[in-house]
Amino acid sequence: MSDLNPSQGFAEQLRQSCITDWNACVQHRFVHEIFDGSLDDAVLRHYLVQDYQFINRFVALLGAAIASADVFAPRVVLSQFAGMVTSDENTYFLRSFDMLGVPEDQRLTPELTAPTKAFQQLMHEAAQSLNYANCMAVLAVAEGIYLDWADQPAKKHLPMPERFEHSEWIVLHANDFFRGFVGWLRSELDRIGPTLDETQKAEATHYFQRAVKLERQFFDHVYE
Repeated sequence: MSDLNPSQGFAEQLRQSCITDWNACVQHRFVHEIFDGSLDDAVLRHYLVQDYQFINRFVALLGAAIASADVFAPRVVLSQFAGMVTSDENTYFLRSFDMLGVPEDQRLTPELTAPTKAFQQLMHEAAQSLNYANCMAVLAVAEGIYLDWADQPAKKHLPMPERFEHSEWIVLHANDFFRGFVGWLRSELDRIGPTLDETQKAEATHYFQRAVKLERQFFDHVYE
């Protein structure tokens, strides 16, 4: 893996390998507009309807990571996070759908866009691999990008937007529990990185880079 800097931990090596796309997500138009409360309802509705379709595959990915973990302790952390996703985050979606007037069929069986299908497929592939490094690589992107955009220092001085559909989506990804979980994901990648051979490391890197590219495409496509 000559494109990775061996002086960095594995998690930061992965992030730096696709830093342009990563930063494009963190500084995306969507992020700026949700913080200042100017996000158009049609954009938010499209974003949330498509994003909600990830929960099923995401929980399956967490399950695969739990099953493939090399020791017991990570299984506890991942199980606790799965509980949050299926409670607080799911409730936010349902309340937002009610506020935005999203009909039942659009909540459960909307027409999926190309980036949504591609990210679902990526999570499915990572889960089916039953490879802990692959699963953790995708999880570190899915949660790490959201922490970085929601918790960026330049935004902390700003007042929270008035509407809960905006403010709670930020707070769900900028709180002590979430910071701790993303920090743990990164530390787990650093822990297992040195144990991987070159083939395994290349495979995990490929999953990570695909996930970052798809995150950027997902943010972009809600304005199309």
